[in-house]
Amino acid sequence: MRLTLNGAVTDVEAAPGRRLLDVLREECGLTGTKEGCGEGECGACTVLMNGQLVVSCLVPFAQAEGAEIRTIEGVGDHALQQHFMSEAGAQCGICTPGMVMTASTLSRDATLEDIRIALAGNLCRCTGYEAIYRAIQRARAATSA
Repeated sequence: MRLTLNGAVTDVEAAPGRRLLDVLREECGLTGTKEGCGEGECGACTVLMNGQLVVSCLVPFAQAEGAEIRTIEGVGDHALQQHFMSEAGAQCGICTPGMVMTASTLSRDATLEDIRIALAGNLCRCTGYEAIYRAIQRARAATSA
């Protein structure tokens, strides 16, 4: 199947019924996308598909044909990732890729309420949300300066 993966047209051989998450990790070697729950509840496996956030554990690979997929490896918002680290917004790291992917879609003038609403589908079991919110706010402030 042909798709655009992190900006590069890519041909991937995989069964159409496999989960996009597994194909990204196993066939494409992009292990930054994590499996948290495998049921679409935690947001750890969030990627962008044709510009929309999706939980890749629920997407059959067949739906990716011709699609543009962006994973954590291709997000390009390094300031956001650096702020997650400097603000202690990442601890075990399972939720972090999904959080960063979701946060990368926020506008530069996103309010704390906007951030909270956007991240409602992303669960963190260790860090707590205040550090995550702070990291996103600081990254947004740094990119709009």
